[in-house]
Amino acid sequence: MAKRKSVNFPGFSHQNPIPNASRIGNIFMSSVISGVDPGTRNMPAELSQQIANIFTHIRNAIGAAGGTPDDILKITFWMKNPATGRAAINEEWVKMFPDPESRPARHTLPLTGDGPSQITCDFVAVVDER
Repeated sequence: MAKRKSVNFPGFSHQNPIPNASRIGNIFMSSVISGVDPGTRNMPAELSQQIANIFTHIRNAIGAAGGTPDDILKITFWMKNPATGRAAINEEWVKMFPDPESRPARHTLPLTGDGPSQITCDFVAVVDER
């Protein structure tokens, strides 16, 4: 049986003792990803910049596992205001997944709390073992 492996990547880290992602065999699951600026942990005030940062972190996470965005099966987003933020997600979404016949599943849920984060996500991928 394959052993679990923690996966981390430059430009993003958690304050708690958890990895950026975890992998067993070809199954890859991220921890929650926020929209902090890569490397600084500063949270931009603008939703569009938080979303751009999240997509950068997604690319870096899947790359650290030896995969590409084509390996992503599902992304779940949590947003403070899903109704107004969907267009901003869609803009980055079609850049990362331009083929409408080959996009991952997606779900958006309300984000609770009063911190500066307007959006977070996690994702699941299947990455060939290398």
